[in-house]
Amino acid sequence: MFDSVSLAATRFAPIRYLVEGYVAEGATLLAGAPKIGKSWMAMNIAYGVATGQPVFGTVPTRQGDVLYIALEDNPRRLQRRQAKMGATPSPHLKFHTRWMMLDEGAIEAMDAWIARSANPVLIVVDVLAKVRAQSRGNDQAYEADYYALSGMQSLASARNIAILIVHHTRKADADDPFDTVSGTRGLTGAADAVLVLRKDFANDRATLYGRGRDIAEIETAMVFDGAEGRWRALDAAEAAARSPEREAVIKVLMAAGGVALSAQEVADAVGTDNGKARKLLSRMASIGDIQRSTRGLYRWGAGDNGDKGTNDEGETDLLDLVA
Repeated sequence: MFDSVSLAATRFAPIRYLVEGYVAEGATLLAGAPKIGKSWMAMNIAYGVATGQPVFGTVPTRQGDVLYIALEDNPRRLQRRQAKMGATPSPHLKFHTRWMMLDEGAIEAMDAWIARSANPVLIVVDVLAKVRAQSRGNDQAYEADYYALSGMQSLASARNIAILIVHHTRKADADDPFDTVSGTRGLTGAADAVLVLRKDFANDRATLYGRGRDIAEIETAMVFDGAEGRWRALDAAEAAARSPEREAVIKVLMAAGGVALSAQEVADAVGTDNGKARKLLSRMASIGDIQRSTRGLYRWGAGDNGDKGTNDEGETDLLDLVA
């Protein structure tokens, strides 16, 4: 127990990042759709931290000992991935392809690894579903989800390390990317930070969204190099490059001469359906490509519309939009 006077006088060490701006000490949930490349991203982070080398192209890491619990892989596949990445083998990176369940000693085993490691800084759990306990019949869904992460969050906090937990997103879409995380808000509530990787199929790129107690909210355009098995953060110029679909929408709105158009009017002009046009228009407005005049109406004119965090409403983009 402590009072507010002693709290005010306490000097805490600054938050330490393992991956600058993305992964800090604490429990971080990394969620994405199946086959999107979230395990590759987790692997990139693990090797970067173990060797002290940058990830995502130029993002600095803090070097230390890493435990990677790869529950959907085997040694052969891990070897192939390491070779494909051209990663420097490191004694600071340890792999396990089997682990206990959370209600059968998983947290205690993680703590034991921390105790016997010289400089433990990161544990990766890939994936959550392989270690979480079966819910009991009288458990509420929120409580079961919160419990699934609370033990790892407590361990990370007590030991001043980062635990990165790989998880899936659900198929249903949502305006807020963080609402696509599979399960209830018990998972995102228990985590110190949440990263959501979402694919923009029209651009062959993805967006990494981040939100947490100790990290600033992030939204980074990413691209995956399948030949090298590495994710790279795009710079401002690359991220700003518009797809043919976006250019088609802009041409239609510019031709309207300042008159605000509905999603249906835009859809008719470019030859797609209302739902797809509505999703892309909302994304474009949220990043300032166009202006949202009133609800459901859009006009040409770049600017900040104050809708950060509501972009990328759908995993499917205007794949069949006529440019």
